[in-house]
Amino acid sequence: MDRADRDPFADAVTAFLALAWFGMLIGVSFLATPVKFQAPSLVLPVALEVGSVTFAAFSMVEWGLSLGLVIATFFPSISRTTVTLSAAVVVIVTLQALWLLPALEARVAAVVAGSPLPPSWHHLIYAGLEVTKAQALAALSLLSLFRLGWRDREEKVEAP
Repeated sequence: MDRADRDPFADAVTAFLALAWFGMLIGVSFLATPVKFQAPSLVLPVALEVGSVTFAAFSMVEWGLSLGLVIATFFPSISRTTVTLSAAVVVIVTLQALWLLPALEARVAAVVAGSPLPPSWHHLIYAGLEVTKAQALAALSLLSLFRLGWRDREEKVEAP
């Protein structure tokens, strides 16, 4: 596709969604969650329950953002790389919501009930997917912003 045929709306929507989501992800997963466990008066079962409620709510937000990315990929001017990165993020959200969050929720329920389960890889896998999702969202943001900036630069060069 010729760069002149690109519609900036698709890149602007994708950049907005990816940047907003990236910011929320950093705030919830990489800032608020680890800090909560450093509060000396917050006992583990309560911290886990708060985390469970937080991640359940954030999962719903991520489903909405995933839908927005899927819709944005239907614009004819969207790049193949944007579609690939968006698909990767949606697959990660689906894995987390349908497999990992329920498994982690069962572990939280066991701790709250006073009978913790033996160690598992679920939490490590979830954290790895969060890092991967953050990287994909950062790349998606940068790609979309670059495409917007490149278009502006071409328009300035072509202007008489």
